[in-house]
Amino acid sequence: MTATLWNPTPERIRDSALRAYLDWLQEREGRAFPDHDSLHAWSVEDLDRFWTSVVDYYEVDFSAPWTRVRTADPMPRTRWFTGARLNWAQHALRHGADDDPALLCVQEGGRPAREITFGELRRSVAAAAGWLRRAGVRPGDRVGAYLPNTEHAVIGCLAAAAVGAVWACCSPDFGADGTVGRLAQLEPDVLIATDGYHWNGKEIDRGAVVAQLREQLPTLRHVVHVPYVFDRPHPEGTTPWDELLSVGAAPEFEQVEFSHPLWVLFTSGTTGLPKGLVHGHGGIALEGLKWSGLYCGLRAGERIFAFTSTGWALWNMQLGALTQGASLVLYEGSPGHPAGAVFEVAARTGADVLLLGAAVVTATANTGVSPRAEHDLSRLRHVLVSGSALPPAGYHWLLEHVGPDLRVDSTSGGTDVSGAFVGGNEYAPVRAGRIGGRLAGVDCAAWDEDGNPVVDEVGDLVVTQPMPSMPVRLWNDPDFTRYTESYFDTWPGVWRHGDWVTMHADGSVSIHGRSDSTLNRQGVRLGSSDFYDVLETLPGIAETLVVGVEQPDDGYWLGLFVVPAPGRALDDELKRTIVTTLRTRLTARHVPDEIVEAPAVPHTLSGKRLEVPVKKLLRGTPLEKAANVASVDDPDALRWYARFAAARSGSAG
Repeated sequence: MTATLWNPTPERIRDSALRAYLDWLQEREGRAFPDHDSLHAWSVEDLDRFWTSVVDYYEVDFSAPWTRVRTADPMPRTRWFTGARLNWAQHALRHGADDDPALLCVQEGGRPAREITFGELRRSVAAAAGWLRRAGVRPGDRVGAYLPNTEHAVIGCLAAAAVGAVWACCSPDFGADGTVGRLAQLEPDVLIATDGYHWNGKEIDRGAVVAQLREQLPTLRHVVHVPYVFDRPHPEGTTPWDELLSVGAAPEFEQVEFSHPLWVLFTSGTTGLPKGLVHGHGGIALEGLKWSGLYCGLRAGERIFAFTSTGWALWNMQLGALTQGASLVLYEGSPGHPAGAVFEVAARTGADVLLLGAAVVTATANTGVSPRAEHDLSRLRHVLVSGSALPPAGYHWLLEHVGPDLRVDSTSGGTDVSGAFVGGNEYAPVRAGRIGGRLAGVDCAAWDEDGNPVVDEVGDLVVTQPMPSMPVRLWNDPDFTRYTESYFDTWPGVWRHGDWVTMHADGSVSIHGRSDSTLNRQGVRLGSSDFYDVLETLPGIAETLVVGVEQPDDGYWLGLFVVPAPGRALDDELKRTIVTTLRTRLTARHVPDEIVEAPAVPHTLSGKRLEVPVKKLLRGTPLEKAANVASVDDPDALRWYARFAAARSGSAG
């Protein structure tokens, strides 16, 4: 058994938002719900009744009633609450007194926070929605954004939703190619774009990138300029941000069908263009209420601080806190400028709940900073850690250096569902290296290669019953072909997520990393196709292969194998060109840990690069188990990677 580091007190459980819901549920159902385990068991036995309980408990405001909780169609065609109409933004803005803070906007470097009240937020969203309507934006039209984690993104997202338009945002640390590869798929009508952002004490100018976006997104009818970093005139042909807010309007929320598109989140683009995941108003409303209410335990007047960029699903998830009347702390900048900055901001803004990536915990611990010794973090009760598995040392560090009475909650979910599958709860003890358990309404398991559930063994993470926040579809995938291939190809009707996981007999969970070729670096997923798109246009390169491998103690090795063009070698000049290209056209996160010259890239007989088999080799899997050599176009090339992996393992050992 893994040692228990922390247990909730009876008083904490009694006073929790989860216990308040369970007390209500006991009366409603006429049965006992003594703890979270009983809730989870019931929620997957009677999935429909569980989700109707969420609707009723949080008083979801349907302007037209539902006729059926869900259709009988198997995933991915399941539809929830058919007939119902609502608007997600209306639910996000219906709580919170006018004078209560809704957003606390913090910029790196210790500058005072900008406070925006719920009243101001409601007025700004109504005005921006009015501008969008006057600009001709109608339900189903797309509003794209290129924004950092500031109030502009929150207002823009809520305004687009109020109109019934579809929101999609890229973080400005993405270059033009990565952004166009995502937004161009949507053919956006409007682009809201920043002039820059802050990182590690530097002001990063994005004017040139935005100019490229305007050239390469031909469907744009309007471009809104956000003067966030630099004091200079707005570019010709753009609308300054202030104009969006200058004309007041009455709040108006387009009532849309439950599955009407709310936003598009993009996967990493492991093969081909990044997949656009279309999430619906209703599914996100329900998942956001469940997550923020039952698992974050947020109530009106409390504050959540999610350290995230707008390009990570945590940004979208945090917005669920508004549905509880809770405030968001929006931080724009580096988590380590100065060292421990995230925890200083949490203390300064009085955050009750902190959400951040495991890599931030590890990086802060390595600086030697002890936030608890420097700041008053007494209000912080709950730290959620996502992005990758929190190593055991991270649990110990948080309890020792942030707060001894913290609920340390390692969670795992995905951009795919804009939520979590597994995590802690108010009843679960905190144990180093373990996730508390499965979340209510999530029927997940670990399956072996034959599709059999396994306990205390590593298996593929699967979800066997639908969730309302699963994508209603993928963009430009009308017949569900790409959706099915992405999640349901292995086991029809069963969601295969692409993570290695152990479901322990005691109910706790361990996540071991990706079982597919998706790259997960510092908690942010990167798509291999982004690397190929920008590198294989370089004259010195014939082909490349990028692989990411999880290492012990939360380490991660990102390796780039390069086949030079005929007559060329992978010399220092070519390596510098590769690094500069990745850093400027994509992001600094795309710069590999090691660049290796390779004789060839192996493919399947249909031409697909063998990313997963090479990853398996680098994880120590024997060649005969990593791939079927008979199905490889160049077996000798694959054998070279097997020899490289063995040599690397030997040098590492």
